[in-house]
Amino acid sequence: MRVFFPTLIAIWGLSSPILPSVSAQRLSESTGVNLFSNNCTTCHGATPVERAPSEAAIRQMPPERIYEAMTTGAMKTMAQKLTDGEKRLLAEFMGGRKLDAADVGDARHMPNVCASHPPVRDLSAPAWNGWSDLSNTRLQSAEAAGLSAGQVSRLKLKWAFGFPGATALYGQTVVDGRVFVSSNAGYVYSLDAETGCIHWSLKTQAAVRSGIVIGPLKPASPRLAAFFGDIRGNAYAVDATTGELLWRVPIDSHPLSRVTGAPKLYEGRLYVPLASLEEDESRSVNYVCCTFRGVVASLDSETGHQVWKTYTIPEKPKFIKKNSLGVDYMGPSGAGVWTSPIVDPARRAIYFGTGNSFSEPATTADSVMAMSMDTGKILWYVVGLENDVWHGGCVQAIPGRTANQGRAGAPGAGAAGARGGQPQYPPDNCADRTGPDWDYSATPNLATLPEGRTVIVAAQKQGVVRAHDPDKQGAVIWEQDVARFITGGGGETVFGGAVDKENAYFGLHSGGLVALDLATGLEKWFVPLTAPEPMAQHRGIVAAVSLIPGVLFSGGLDGMLRAVSPGNGHTLWEFNTAQEFQTVNGVPAKGGSIGAGGPTIARGMLFVGSGYVGFTNGVPGNVLLAFAP
Repeated sequence: MRVFFPTLIAIWGLSSPILPSVSAQRLSESTGVNLFSNNCTTCHGATPVERAPSEAAIRQMPPERIYEAMTTGAMKTMAQKLTDGEKRLLAEFMGGRKLDAADVGDARHMPNVCASHPPVRDLSAPAWNGWSDLSNTRLQSAEAAGLSAGQVSRLKLKWAFGFPGATALYGQTVVDGRVFVSSNAGYVYSLDAETGCIHWSLKTQAAVRSGIVIGPLKPASPRLAAFFGDIRGNAYAVDATTGELLWRVPIDSHPLSRVTGAPKLYEGRLYVPLASLEEDESRSVNYVCCTFRGVVASLDSETGHQVWKTYTIPEKPKFIKKNSLGVDYMGPSGAGVWTSPIVDPARRAIYFGTGNSFSEPATTADSVMAMSMDTGKILWYVVGLENDVWHGGCVQAIPGRTANQGRAGAPGAGAAGARGGQPQYPPDNCADRTGPDWDYSATPNLATLPEGRTVIVAAQKQGVVRAHDPDKQGAVIWEQDVARFITGGGGETVFGGAVDKENAYFGLHSGGLVALDLATGLEKWFVPLTAPEPMAQHRGIVAAVSLIPGVLFSGGLDGMLRAVSPGNGHTLWEFNTAQEFQTVNGVPAKGGSIGAGGPTIARGMLFVGSGYVGFTNGVPGNVLLAFAP
């Protein structure tokens, strides 16, 4: 999994209302990788010299301290050949968020701090908590939604909130009248859902791109906490009422770990998935490829203490060979967990999809996997695509595909192809046979059929959707290819779908929405969606879709927020978010592409973040929008 996760850092004057060029957004992270590899690995690499902090240690430092070391501190002489701009990029890359010496994102510097801060206590109130419910259905009941299909056409913008220095937003949680939201600028906010006033802000150690889940700090406790993870692999618990940091713990020691999927909370246990940036770091000829393995960890919600931690690849990476430059090549590696797991209390199991392998052998990569909630034991896994081994320094092999015909059955076959230029690694540092990077990037759903049968619905990135039987070791019940156009590793079904009792619904990166019959996998309907000017080149839906009775909501890379009928895909309402907005906190703001978590609905209101740059055709933005009829 590679191109669709957001660029971490951006070149953007914090007070400027003008968005940066898209190319500048995308270059920042790859530039950071190269700057560190070409200038720092001799002393801070896999085997750091005496008294030099390791790469892992540097990544735990805030970017302000890293920049300070290169400009006025111990690294001033070593970094003198770098320009100031390169030093800033390097500090932001290693620190995991933008430099913010002025703390302009702090709530105390904004004009709309709430007059009072009542405690967050009522978990029974209508809410959209984390990615979704424990089953990841992304289906909101009529009572919790407080919004009917008949009211949708009357939706109007109620307020807009701007994020200083941000270019991407990742989803919004709504609990007890508050909205909990993050961006790639390094702050988490708690806002009033009705007005957008600010209850608190928290500057995290690194940017938070996972969803945020609210729940008791310990079972039966009236004190509620916000739980989330950051892009440096840390998990957090924060007091939901005040924003006080309660604990922060690293999930794994690998320096390139990152949390991208929303944690799940159940009975005092926090289940945290772990993915990695190693796929991109492997572009460097100096990097030892590859040692990261995907992880799911169970933490005690009160203390952050690790109850268990399980690697998706049980075997530890070991030396395989040296490449032509004498750099070690190791494996197995990869199989990161990019998404929020399903929690199935009835079966005492959690389910999730895994990423591609970075180095061979590819055993558990591209699989739907089940683990015991209690012990972390791997119960079963089903591989969706064999031998999908790829990283950023290798040519990407794209199998041929046939056009979708809306039939249940296996995907079409065709001639093999390749994507990508010359690898930066010598060929002997890649697998002999590389894959297409078609892993499970979409969050799976647990659905119950009308007759009571339970199925796991999982969409692989190339657009193949499968239903698995959790009572039969994940056996495939049906398979359907919904792809209309394959863009390579960018994928067709990206962040996830929604399910009700009859259908599964997905947005397509090629442009459009599709509904599948849950029982058979047969395609019920497909509607193509074209992007309007001036966003016509930014087509497609990668964000997760969301459901209320009678309405399916989606957000596009073109910035269009749409409501359609789940019965036939007919458009009920739409709103263009790719425009400038007056904000309640006075921050200049403009919308762009909609990605990641997509829309959320609760208490008669609709919320969506606009701004996402994780794709070639993504457009940055920095605004959260709230709608009501």
